[in-house]
Amino acid sequence: MSLTGRIAFVTGASQGIGRACALKLASAGATAVVAARNQEKLTELAAEITTAGGKAAAFTFDVNDEEQVKSVIKAAITQFGKIDILINNAGITRDQLVMRMKRADWDAVLQTNLTSAYLCIQQVIGSMLKQRWGRIINISSVFGQMGQAGQANYAASKAGLIGLTLAIAREVGSRNITCNAVAPGFIETAMTAGLGDEFKQNAVKQIPLGRVGSPEDVAGAVAFLASDEAAYITGHVLNVNGGLLMG
Repeated sequence: MSLTGRIAFVTGASQGIGRACALKLASAGATAVVAARNQEKLTELAAEITTAGGKAAAFTFDVNDEEQVKSVIKAAITQFGKIDILINNAGITRDQLVMRMKRADWDAVLQTNLTSAYLCIQQVIGSMLKQRWGRIINISSVFGQMGQAGQANYAASKAGLIGLTLAIAREVGSRNITCNAVAPGFIETAMTAGLGDEFKQNAVKQIPLGRVGSPEDVAGAVAFLASDEAAYITGHVLNVNGGLLMG
């Protein structure tokens, strides 16, 4: 499953799933262009990739700032000549029951999790259309498929990513560009670290495989969808949830 010669742009790459995706794509031969707000963590990640014999470049940006998105992706395309693979992974949570949820928390989650994906797709699509090859992979969530109490904003944003995925897949399929989503279940990341032990134990009971997933579980699915082996898959939502949601 070689990605040699491909340029992969990963948002939210400083930690968790984004970091694991960057490492996996780089190990398959892609140049990992990692982007997030934390320059220190990005520098460490790029160094880890290059030390292992891979290729990487780090760009600091805030996905909520449209001008930063435009300038950073333009700079990446200028440096590497193209972007072949886009991983829209940046995401946040601002959990609260809907009756108490502040408008600012709704807007922040929708902006970071959904609007940023639209902005990044818009900026890379020209490069992909020009070469008639591209892979767009949006990191959704099982909660965008089944909902979750106290996460109306997060679930809505992740469900929106699935709708965005399907629309883009239809728009650009004729140009040999695929657009798919990966929907993780419970994954051990900084985002889930704050959940209580009792909550985690109850969650594991609902998972047929009997364990919480790892960022590497998700990264493997992402690398597959980014490869030539997945050339005839588009508009698909690949569940990586240990069986938590089936069908």
